Amino acid sequence: MPSSPPLFPFRSVVLGAFLPTLVLEIGIGALLPVVAVTATDRGASLTVAGLVAALLPIGKIAFDLPAGALAQRLGDRTAMLIAGCVAVLAFTTIALTAPLWGLAAGVLALGAANAVFNLARQSYLTEITPPLRRARVLSTLAGVHRIGLFLGPFAGAAVIAATSLDGAFWLGTGAALVAVLVLAVVRPEPHEAEVRAAGGRAGQGPRASIVQVAREHRRLFASLGVAILLVSAVRGARQTVIPLWGEHLGFDAEVTSLIFGVSGALDMLLFYPAGKVMDRFGRLWVAVPSMLTMAAGLALLPFAHTVAGVTVVAAVLGVGNGMGSGIVMTLGADVAPADVRPTFLSVWRLFQDTGDALGPLILSAGAALGSLAAGVWATAALGAGSAAALGRWVPRYSPLANLVRRRS
Repeated sequence: MPSSPPLFPFRSVVLGAFLPTLVLEIGIGALLPVVAVTATDRGASLTVAGLVAALLPIGKIAFDLPAGALAQRLGDRTAMLIAGCVAVLAFTTIALTAPLWGLAAGVLALGAANAVFNLARQSYLTEITPPLRRARVLSTLAGVHRIGLFLGPFAGAAVIAATSLDGAFWLGTGAALVAVLVLAVVRPEPHEAEVRAAGGRAGQGPRASIVQVAREHRRLFASLGVAILLVSAVRGARQTVIPLWGEHLGFDAEVTSLIFGVSGALDMLLFYPAGKVMDRFGRLWVAVPSMLTMAAGLALLPFAHTVAGVTVVAAVLGVGNGMGSGIVMTLGADVAPADVRPTFLSVWRLFQDTGDALGPLILSAGAALGSLAAGVWATAALGAGSAAALGRWVPRYSPLANLVRRRS
């Protein structure tokens, strides 16, 4: 009886996707905490510094759709290599240019590179991974992404302490260069060409335009796509809500950072169990409980007025987010047509990244209107709505929504 292949083939998955993702995210994680500080050092006001920091997600959203066209035309691995090279140039530009425009241009280019890299990486892993192993691979990829962003600020702080503020950007340059070198050296497994050909695309698919793909799948995007936007909005709000609520209660920055760290640690611990549950029982067994847990945590946050209370709520949010690790990528992989996969996933990621940006805006709108709690509760309502939308639309479009029901 032949033995089954490993879940994470070392060459194609670990070296071809996980390792480049880890090192690139470490570089981005080192940059994120110092963008606003660097902008003010280069003469920007606090408002302008905030806009410069926002150029990273803006770059991602702006290049989500071109990323799909690039990966469809050139192939996933080539697109990742190009994105890595752009990231090297972006980090280097930030480090070498003293004017504010260099920082702004570099951050925007880094957002664009991140969009292309993430899209091509997801498409590549989707293509080479069997469907009933897909969730574990993609949830582990999401976990690697989280680990990189978690380690990045610590690595950046160490480099800055030993050198200067620009050291964080040179660390990013080195990380992006390592990612490119790994991708250039690591060749696909011999059997991958057969898998890709059987999947209907061997790196060269039909030249379907983004408009054509969006029109052909408009009902899916108008239903399941909107559900994904809501999921991403709740997740995006989670990144902001604890710091904002800590500031609202007058907590010290160190206390808020520790609370946020607890949430992030719980989040990182659950990525592999989340994928295993999705592959064994179905996508709904993770998607709906994850969003209901986050909705409950957000609904409870305005009632938390002590460090202990906020820590408990932050832990609930971390568990809820960790439970759903990889769910957006997995559902996108489930429903993406093989022949136009990168183009389809570019539209899918546009919904995802737009939601990521929308969540913090809802919180900010509540604060601007005089009630941060109202913004938090509005986000909690989005969480409950996303759970309902996932329960309604995932079974319609994903054949792996509920494997227990299919077996019975």
